[in-house]
Amino acid sequence: MLDILYIQIKLEPQIKKALYLMKKISILLLFFASVAFAQTSIQEKLFIKKFFNNKQCDQIIDKEYYQICYNYKAKGANYIYYVLDGEKVNKGNIKDRPRFYDELELPRKYRSTHSDYTRNQYKMDRGHLANDASFDWSNKSLKSTYSMANVIPQYRNINRYTWIKAEKLERVVASKLGTVSVLNGVVYPDRPKTIGRNNIAVPSGFWKMLFNKEKNYERCFYYENIIGLKTKGDKLRNHEVECKSLF
Repeated sequence: MLDILYIQIKLEPQIKKALYLMKKISILLLFFASVAFAQTSIQEKLFIKKFFNNKQCDQIIDKEYYQICYNYKAKGANYIYYVLDGEKVNKGNIKDRPRFYDELELPRKYRSTHSDYTRNQYKMDRGHLANDASFDWSNKSLKSTYSMANVIPQYRNINRYTWIKAEKLERVVASKLGTVSVLNGVVYPDRPKTIGRNNIAVPSGFWKMLFNKEKNYERCFYYENIIGLKTKGDKLRNHEVECKSLF
């Protein structure tokens, strides 16, 4: 009994020392992890700042789940940015879709409205940029995507059959990587066609960038907004481009 007590007393300082070292290592690991996260976060913020600033945006609208860089002249978005959580994108899948609503954050004279898209001569759809299927994990997040500031005129065959494939991919990537950042860009010609009473500019094209800097993942897709585009046999890879060609 005395021998056991003697061994215990003798080893106690060594045990304390080992526990102290383990604690110190744990703190260091947490520190380096937080630094790495901060660096990734800073890198992404600096990248997004190239698109979301006073020169690029007449107004920046925070929709809580995504950000809009808005163009007053076009009466539509220049860019929309968000980060998808892989654990959320496939949850909920709410079937009932809300109604589109005017974006009250915008001055009235720069808003687009639901009626601008009805019976238009170009057969345009209200094309989501932050798409509803990526945000249908709660009623609040889903409703946010039905702001008219989040839609652009898209030809129906593109909106319904080709662009939708890039939207599906972002959810797949979010699920696989844990998160994915998404930047959507809109290209307006110098003299665009317009639709509706409020003269909403029709884009010549639009693109989607998916990236996760921590996982070294980056892919970009560009779509021309043209009528009569053949959708049969269309593949996602047909629209893939070098990301640097977009900026």
